[in-house]
Amino acid sequence: IPGFPIVLHGASSVPQNFVDEINSLGGKLPDAVGIPEEQLRKAASLAVCKINIDSDIRLALTAGIRRVMTNQPEVFDPRTYLTVARDEVRKMVVHKIVNVLGSANTL
Repeated sequence: IPGFPIVLHGASSVPQNFVDEINSLGGKLPDAVGIPEEQLRKAASLAVCKINIDSDIRLALTAGIRRVMTNQPEVFDPRTYLTVARDEVRKMVVHKIVNVLGSANTL
């Protein structure tokens, strides 16, 4: 349908590095899979105008928190573990914007 926006709901790629890290730190996400980033990149170059990546964001956040809680069990200040988690989210979102969605420097 020309001019009609297409949205991909549930289109997270579910980065395996975050799934593996979460599982190695006590998580239980044995069957977590997503859409390959190559397919999302192709969709973004066509008529798709919105790709939801919330699961990827939550995986990055959770991996960062679990890493701090496992490696530094004495830490209980959320400013410490949320700083690491926020950095993981930022890196993942920048990667998606630049390398997957192709929307760097666009409005």
